[in-house]
Amino acid sequence: MIKISSITKEYSGQIVLNIPELFIPRAECFGLVGNNGAGKTTLFRIILDLIRPTSGHVFIEGEDVSATEEWKKRVGSYLDEHMLLGYLTPDEYFESLSKIYGLSVKDMDIHLDRFSDLFNNEIIGTNKYIRDLSKGNIKKVGIAAAMFGQPEVVILDEPFENLDPSSQNRLKKIIGEEIENSQTTFLISSHDLSHVTDICRRIVLLEKGIIVQDLKESREDMIQALNQYFDA
Repeated sequence: MIKISSITKEYSGQIVLNIPELFIPRAECFGLVGNNGAGKTTLFRIILDLIRPTSGHVFIEGEDVSATEEWKKRVGSYLDEHMLLGYLTPDEYFESLSKIYGLSVKDMDIHLDRFSDLFNNEIIGTNKYIRDLSKGNIKKVGIAAAMFGQPEVVILDEPFENLDPSSQNRLKKIIGEEIENSQTTFLISSHDLSHVTDICRRIVLLEKGIIVQDLKESREDMIQALNQYFDA
């Protein structure tokens, strides 16, 4: 599904990302963890062709993301609020996305109904601009938007950040149901080791741009390995 080959990223002569090889298969829920500055967001931005690597290539289903555009139709993502149209209300934004993806009003409502518990009556019908929502509610809009149109890949950067505990659990349920009922590949970065180990069956640990652990063990073993690393 996603193949990373000889990727490096350099800023001002300093290498901030160096991944010789990484493969993420279809339908995998892939977790990415690491301290601040580890390179998690940089890696996601390179995968999405938002920034170009200093060297190397990323392939999605065999397509070089820097050379083609077709793969973008199959990938949904939310990295930060700058990916949204803040001058629209959530209703207007979702309606615009529905037109882009060719969804009927009924299909849009079915999609958004999956997020009704997460939205908690604070998103739809409020007539607030996205830019005026709380950070947590902006994130909810972005996550729902990333999953529009049944993407084959969903990339979420720190999806649990700024969400209250109830919303975090509701989001985990949504992602878990999607993993169980579809072939969607999820890439999720998080500082919250508990949440990411709850939903991901593979976790890669980045440190200063280098993969130091690639964990595929049981949840308990992954938690133990991560705690040992971060407690050291």
